Amino acid sequence: MAPISRGFHGRRRDDVDPARVPPGQYVVNDFPVLSAGPTPRTPLEEWSFAIGGEVGSEASWTWEQFLALPSETFTVDIHCVTKWSKLGTHWTGVAIDTLLEGVETEAGYVTAWSDGGYTTNLSLADLTAGRAWVVYDFDGAPLEAEHGGPARLLVPHLYFWKSAKWVRGLRFTVEDEPGFWEQAGYNNHGDPWKEERYWSD
Repeated sequence: MAPISRGFHGRRRDDVDPARVPPGQYVVNDFPVLSAGPTPRTPLEEWSFAIGGEVGSEASWTWEQFLALPSETFTVDIHCVTKWSKLGTHWTGVAIDTLLEGVETEAGYVTAWSDGGYTTNLSLADLTAGRAWVVYDFDGAPLEAEHGGPARLLVPHLYFWKSAKWVRGLRFTVEDEPGFWEQAGYNNHGDPWKEERYWSD
């Protein structure tokens, strides 16, 4: 399925430090909207986030409980497989490390799942040690639905399709299970610095 694209005006920036831009990428000022289908809009009173699968005990939070968790505000660069990069983006959210405190597992892989049926797979190592968050605020305001609100996964060291929009949970698995775009031919890992765009890369 071809992605839906809105808000992408192609305004590239040439006044940036090239060391911050992975190979094959160019920097934009806007924030392109790329989706594989319609935008889910789950009422906050119906929203929850769950951790399950191959874990000792499952965990879940309502929206209010999630907002009460310790949060972090931080700045990172993000890189989309469609070749745009946006530098210095500002987010607030809960670190995956915080969500996994007390979670026992021998699984090495995680499937992030979202409203709308989207999934993406990651290694547990790519989600921990301060490398990933579930974010709900962008640039000082609640994350808009078009960009994955009310909450999205954010894994900035990988291509942006790994940062699942409208995320609702993490399912731990013993075997690596390719998600939506991975089954469609995207690279299983997605490191922008290695240009891991497709299965052949």
